[in-house]
Amino acid sequence: MNDPYETSETHLERLLGRALNSFDLPDTVIERLDSALAHASSLRSSHHSAGLHRETYRHTYLLADSTALTLWELVHNTGRDGAEQHELYTDEYEVRLAASRLRRPHRRAGADEAAVPSLDPLDAFDPTADSDSLFESRFESGLGISLDPSFESDLAADLELLSGLLTAPQTPLPRVYLPDNSADHARRVLRRAENVDRPGQEVARPLRAAFAHQITQVFGRHGHAEGKDAGFTLYEHAFLLLDGTETSLWEVEHTATPDGRHMCEVYAERSAAREAMELRARGQVSG
Repeated sequence: MNDPYETSETHLERLLGRALNSFDLPDTVIERLDSALAHASSLRSSHHSAGLHRETYRHTYLLADSTALTLWELVHNTGRDGAEQHELYTDEYEVRLAASRLRRPHRRAGADEAAVPSLDPLDAFDPTADSDSLFESRFESGLGISLDPSFESDLAADLELLSGLLTAPQTPLPRVYLPDNSADHARRVLRRAENVDRPGQEVARPLRAAFAHQITQVFGRHGHAEGKDAGFTLYEHAFLLLDGTETSLWEVEHTATPDGRHMCEVYAERSAAREAMELRARGQVSG
């Protein structure tokens, strides 16, 4: 299942392309998977009998934000003429439920047709069991809910594997500066800042010698602040000065204001900008 030469993007594309129900996956899941950096796949269960073949696989992706996301794949031969079919789920309980519904007419094995023993713990799964007992058998994990006590240890092993794939630090891409009236751009960024602790003349003065710049969106998220919907976006305005030095302004755009209006804040340090966003999200700053 693990091809060392297959990128996570290609692996995900292949997975979604063959799944019958890929369109049922939440858009938020697909969007998160767009940032997958590495992946690992493993066989979770297998059932082979005279009439029914089914397997479940776990595909774990390491995302750019250092979190992990798992897709559960069900492979079975219930298609026309025994054709192999694939289904994808975001929760282990859902894939177990789907697998439990795959039934072929029971056929007693003859003398020349020995039944193949099942290695699938799904055979012991009863989807009609009392919901309270099912709930009690679950446990919380980093990626959701699992019915398998071995899930937590296996997950740790997968994450360790994925982390090992990224031990070598990624080489940052070189900046591509655009010479486009950059000194005036810096002036306009500072002028629209509404925060009282915005950069002063000690930062503005050197930026008058900026002759090229680059704008990068570093962060973007929608959330809640004081019970209201709020959006946060962080931009880096990087400037190249005449003496060859580089400097940046960090701009926070958000709607975490009492009336929901759009507001811009500018900081000289990235850490200060992130701290400001966190305070705004917790509603600890007014304005």
